[in-house]
Amino acid sequence: MTGPQVVIIGAGVVGCALADELTARGWTDVTVLEQGPLFVTGGSSSHAPGLVFQTNPSRTMSRLAKYTVEKLAGLGCFEQVGSLEVATTPERLAELHRRFGFGQSWGIGSRVLDPVACTELVPLLDKDRILGGLHVPTDGLALAVQAGERQAEKAQQRGARFIGHARVIKIIEADGRVAGVWTENSSYPADIVVSCAGFWGPKIGELARTTIPLLPMAHQFVRTTNVGAPETMPIVRHQDKDLYFRSYGGGLGIGSYLHEPMPVSLDELAEGEHPSMLPFTPDTFRESWEAARDLLPGLKNAERTDGFNGVFSFTADGFPLLGESRTLPGFWVAEAIWVTHSAGAARAVAEWLVAGRPSVDLHECDLNRFDPAQLAPAYTRERAIRSFVEVYDIIHPLDPPSVRNVRTTAFHARHAELGAVFGEAAGWERPLWYEANAAPEKTITRDEWSSRHWSPIAETEAKATRENVALYDMTSLMRLEVTGPVAWLQGMTSNNVGKPPGSVTYTLLLDTDGGVRSDITVARLGPERFQVGVNGPIDLHWLRDHAPAGVQIRDITGGTCGLGVWGPRARDLVAPLTDIDVSPGAFRYFQAREGYLGTVPVTMLRLSYVGELGWEIYARADHGLRLWDTLWAAGRDHGLIAAGRAAFTSLRLEKGYRLWGTDMTGEDNPYEAGLGFAVRRDQGDFVGREALPEGPPGRLLTCLRLDHAEVVPMGREPVYAGGDPVGFVTSAAFGHTVGFPIAYAWLPAALATPGTQVAIGCFDRRLGATVVAEPLFDPTHERLRA
Repeated sequence: MTGPQVVIIGAGVVGCALADELTARGWTDVTVLEQGPLFVTGGSSSHAPGLVFQTNPSRTMSRLAKYTVEKLAGLGCFEQVGSLEVATTPERLAELHRRFGFGQSWGIGSRVLDPVACTELVPLLDKDRILGGLHVPTDGLALAVQAGERQAEKAQQRGARFIGHARVIKIIEADGRVAGVWTENSSYPADIVVSCAGFWGPKIGELARTTIPLLPMAHQFVRTTNVGAPETMPIVRHQDKDLYFRSYGGGLGIGSYLHEPMPVSLDELAEGEHPSMLPFTPDTFRESWEAARDLLPGLKNAERTDGFNGVFSFTADGFPLLGESRTLPGFWVAEAIWVTHSAGAARAVAEWLVAGRPSVDLHECDLNRFDPAQLAPAYTRERAIRSFVEVYDIIHPLDPPSVRNVRTTAFHARHAELGAVFGEAAGWERPLWYEANAAPEKTITRDEWSSRHWSPIAETEAKATRENVALYDMTSLMRLEVTGPVAWLQGMTSNNVGKPPGSVTYTLLLDTDGGVRSDITVARLGPERFQVGVNGPIDLHWLRDHAPAGVQIRDITGGTCGLGVWGPRARDLVAPLTDIDVSPGAFRYFQAREGYLGTVPVTMLRLSYVGELGWEIYARADHGLRLWDTLWAAGRDHGLIAAGRAAFTSLRLEKGYRLWGTDMTGEDNPYEAGLGFAVRRDQGDFVGREALPEGPPGRLLTCLRLDHAEVVPMGREPVYAGGDPVGFVTSAAFGHTVGFPIAYAWLPAALATPGTQVAIGCFDRRLGATVVAEPLFDPTHERLRA
């Protein structure tokens, strides 16, 4: 046996896959404990219909699914019959074109077919009921139990043990970390314990003092009598009616999400061989049955042979839960993973454990991505139910979540008074625009999709920022108070943060392979006192995990508030209000000062995410209204307005500022992402320095100017050159100052030369675009440094 002792809880398809992936990497001291029998465990894997649709708006989720297909096909437990998603409404047909674009972006081949071609693939369909379909030849059926067993066999050949009927009743701790588990009959020492318990995960989490925020939900599945469905029939989704279909020995298996949500209490699940297969409720299936017969006329003479309500895991945002517990080191989680992503997720977790990082970006799936308020059972329940309801809905990237006002800033009342239309991020309510700001009389008409959750008022707010001055609520930017030697921060970040107190540095957190984990700002407020702006809880955990004795890190976001005061008249507004000298020579770009603004103690950072003169001004939350009101009253003579995120996004893209998690992730190095200026190799050693590449990058984050003003991409659309997909869009917005839509996209370096013509796939259109030099606005930074 080599490697640490690992105990995996759960021998479903995920637990078996993880054992295989770990032992393949040399960690062979692996024990898999299953509370039920091996390998028909009675969990979700035992009854999963096995449909694998690889196309997903998330690049990460598509890649996890692609690996699952490749691996299971190699094991002989994947039937590559292909998939067909059908449209019965114009809106769904447009969505299928958008999904085709996702496939092009992520390297998944597909075609949008007309109704005749759809019925040639699936003759059971009523040609007159459908408008078209999306065909993915490499999708198909995963044989979940067989897949688990075959991966388990490989793991056993390398030394892993699988033990059935071994219910874990206790997690053993020693010296503040995992030391093993107790079952009802034995103890198993372990250096690492991984919960792959599926919908039982929350119960295992309780044993480890770890919240696993998922909700078990039941959804309906039936089989029918013979309707002549061949075994090679593609799997079918009728998302307009929340249905899917697969062949079963001439009959069909039909799954439905059309019924009312059915949350499941783990305490009420019956004992037995299949606790996850609840009794079928025919009354709630009636509408689904009629909708199925309407689409597939052959079902009109068919009958149901059996049915059940199967239990699966749902999370607040629809993504899995992967990573290590914050409360019990050594306890890891791989939960809320459907068969579709099982092998891919297992590989990523195995890489994470063995190599220290996964090969794919997992920030969307990280167990620790949530704010504490988002871990409340009531929050998880309501959001998970919404995830169930929306599982087949057409989701706009800016659609708001169901749970609102979880986190509101100190300025919320003032936003409401000005008619703010709110969006949400990480639980924060954030103004998108304000109805108090009149829209321009003439504005470009946008297409229906990109005009959702957008208003022409954004143009008013963007222009007011460029011409006068505007207030932006920056409270949702996570802020940390760090105290300790500057040498530690210098070793954690890529840029020189060792400048004198009063300095601000834009820098990067790199992982050990040189990827951009995050971009942050470090304001040195004293010799050993810093305010650090980060992108979320994952950054906080990374810094805490690496902090030595003597370094203290505190999240101060909730107790503080922040305003961006930006525009050419920002100094005119602020100077009379503060005892801080804000003259150009005294308070330069990337500097910090502390003092008073009116009666409010403030920390002012000379930064701007919109490319204009101004400051980020931070104060305690209890001073928030006073801070706002002081600036607002004085702003009447300077044309001051409040501005929202729609204008903010437009302005940041005109300036070429990146958004971590959207424009770049840990899979991208600084030079590819256009952030080489934030790397100072001559400042000594820092995390990731040795892994940074020396040669020119092979791909680049590139600025594009779109030819058509009325269509604005939303992100993740494919980019074509010579008719072939060569990259994908990350961020896009209409640039109200420059007068045209802007998109940033990952492209091969050979195509990233200004003047190169490309096209962006947007639904069923290809939009002409040209590579342009960045930044588009104020390339010499004169306005920033004014």
